[in-house]
Amino acid sequence: MHSAAAVLNVLSGLFSAGLRRHLGSITLGQRCARGASSRNLRMKFRLAGVFIIGLFPVSLMAQEQAPLKLVDTIALPELKDGDFDHFTVDLDGHRLFLNAEENGKVLVFDTSTNKLIHTIADLKAPHSAVYRSDSRKLFVVDGDDSAVKIYNGDTYQFIGQVKLEIDADSMAYDSDTRYMYVVNGGRAAHTQFSYISVIDTNEARKIKDIKIDSSQVESIGLERSGHRLFCNITGKNAVGILDRTNGTLVTTWPLPPGNKRNVAVALDETNHRLFVVTADPALLIVLNSDDGKLVTSLPAVAKVDDMAYDSGHKRIYISGDQFIEVFQQKDANTYTLLAKILGSFRAKTAVLVPELNRYYLAVPKHGAKSAEVRVYEVQP
Repeated sequence: MHSAAAVLNVLSGLFSAGLRRHLGSITLGQRCARGASSRNLRMKFRLAGVFIIGLFPVSLMAQEQAPLKLVDTIALPELKDGDFDHFTVDLDGHRLFLNAEENGKVLVFDTSTNKLIHTIADLKAPHSAVYRSDSRKLFVVDGDDSAVKIYNGDTYQFIGQVKLEIDADSMAYDSDTRYMYVVNGGRAAHTQFSYISVIDTNEARKIKDIKIDSSQVESIGLERSGHRLFCNITGKNAVGILDRTNGTLVTTWPLPPGNKRNVAVALDETNHRLFVVTADPALLIVLNSDDGKLVTSLPAVAKVDDMAYDSGHKRIYISGDQFIEVFQQKDANTYTLLAKILGSFRAKTAVLVPELNRYYLAVPKHGAKSAEVRVYEVQP
């Protein structure tokens, strides 16, 4: 790729040549009469240059200076149109699992070679998953089949399931207790409430349903340093706080007035900050995770599904329609847009894997363009 400086030099030459050609076609008398006009023309060329150059942070400049560098692309030509859902990683086994929701498959990649190595195809609508390296089992939330399905991690054979309500979707995993917290029920079940079901992955059984008085509950954020679970109660435009110790909804925090449809959540536990992305309007909202008070908010990309907080680089990565946005955390209260990186149509599923210094973006098939997974290296 050409350097940004080289591109700017080319543009400068084009603008100068265009200006000379225009002025060269005018007689001497006309030039005198049009002195002011030519100055205006020069200004227009400069403004046009500024406008065009302003586009480069998304394209040419992005690859050289952005916090994410594209290092590989995994083509998936066998997939049909349709959204992906969440990734999960097996660090010990060097594998990455991707839920191809509308294709009814879980794709397995080798993170060492960036190759597709297996496809689990006997699902209806996989949304999220957990891989337990100690028991070598993969737990997949299959929404349309109303179950958490369990697969052998070596052979990928189906070995059991835990039944839930329809539309099982988002999930969080507590590695200390080995419990999965799975959102299910609600709109697809034609009820005015949803459940966050607690699944014991040691015993492969459901041990509790936590009732949420909303027909729509979205993503979940699990607090590692405490016992809280944050969930987007999207149907109420609020954030719910659950106590994992006793499995109860402790309180809810309404979103700031005018903000609706919270869809993604992430935590910065060190600075006591909760990050929430809303769809209406598209915003990144920063809340105090102790009391739910608003810290700040910034415009964000549309159609977001995944968000990640990078504690090492103090960044927030948000994947949405056409773009990945990266926000820099200057301190607990101050955030700026660091980069807006060109993504793709409905490429809203992504995962940050700090241990590999990688960020993966799932790009759905769109028109004649095949589906793919883009592999980015996180830059300092």
